[in-house]
Amino acid sequence: MMQLDRIVDNFDIFLEGTWMTMQLTGLALFFGFCIALPCGLARARRTRFLSPLINAYVYAFRGTPLLVQLYLVYYGLAQFDVVKDSFAWPVLREAYWCALITFSLNSGAYATEIIRGAIETTPEGEIEAATALGLTKFQVARLVLIPSALRRALPQYGNEVVFMLHGSVVASVITIQDILGAGRTLSARYYLAYEGILTAAVLYMALTLALVMTFRWLETKYLRHLALAH
Repeated sequence: MMQLDRIVDNFDIFLEGTWMTMQLTGLALFFGFCIALPCGLARARRTRFLSPLINAYVYAFRGTPLLVQLYLVYYGLAQFDVVKDSFAWPVLREAYWCALITFSLNSGAYATEIIRGAIETTPEGEIEAATALGLTKFQVARLVLIPSALRRALPQYGNEVVFMLHGSVVASVITIQDILGAGRTLSARYYLAYEGILTAAVLYMALTLALVMTFRWLETKYLRHLALAH
């Protein structure tokens, strides 16, 4: 029989785990977006020198599992004395920062392709109209191309946000007390079979529902003109 009293009595660890999950996911998405916007623009414009480097970065992080990437950063970098002797070691020896760096780079790689695709599918008419008004290339990109592309990218980016939330569960394997880590702690503390994991699953579902509803609202608000056009 499910021991609800154990869950209620220890719900504080789930609240702490939820905050950790939200913090890691939110910061990773923010830094990932900061990486993806210039990279996506460079990829869409096929910048001669940057495109090969960005392609390699995107392929590396989209072509390997997030858990493998986290292991390589957290355990792999510690094997090199040059890393241990560098100024970055106080950061790289901490599980939290390793997870945040890995998640940010991973999210940045996926978001780069989302933004690239949105930019490339922006109607030429919008660009031509902006150019006809006398706007410079920089103004066209800042005022027309990027805002239009970001609006069109909302459905795909919403999927990336949910993916990042679900992918963040791997943080628990390097001692970070996220939602899944809280569930494991409860199960280990009281020798419970499924109460901790089931509670974690419910919390992830609640966060996912909130994200899905938020992006549906954003799509309704910012993509309404596309629906009217059809």
